[in-house]
Amino acid sequence: MKVRVGILVFFALTAVACSALKQAALEPIKVEGHAMEPALREGDRIFVNRRLDKLERGDIVILYYPFEPSKSYIKRIVGLPREAVEIREGKVLINGKSLDEPYVVPDNNRASFDRKEVKIPEESYYVLGDNRDNSSDSRIWGTLQRKFIYGKFVKKYYAAN
Repeated sequence: MKVRVGILVFFALTAVACSALKQAALEPIKVEGHAMEPALREGDRIFVNRRLDKLERGDIVILYYPFEPSKSYIKRIVGLPREAVEIREGKVLINGKSLDEPYVVPDNNRASFDRKEVKIPEESYYVLGDNRDNSSDSRIWGTLQRKFIYGKFVKKYYAAN
């Protein structure tokens, strides 16, 4: 009987430890800047998951700025490895097809950037801010290697406005 109780206690403690480790992957972050408006505003507080099992189009990610890794940026993934991305009159095209971007407000995308087609290398992404008129992103500094991405947006827990 003691062995069964011991096994049950072991499994219960293991479950608690696994749950604690999973929670530890979440990190609170304060949003700075206007690049992700209106989804995320300056002063919002968010949870970021440091575990990056899978990155998909539409994910909001936290990254080290490739040319100055002491700085962190927050952007949205729009292009995936091995895809071709082009921007015509402010519209993002993936492999020649227009990308539906309901998160981009037309008032924040007036500059109508054009960018020639770029083929995204393996283990890299094309990232943009939702507030295109106020964002330094892949349009300026090119594709982003996965090694610079260190977190993925999970949830906003405090809205600044």
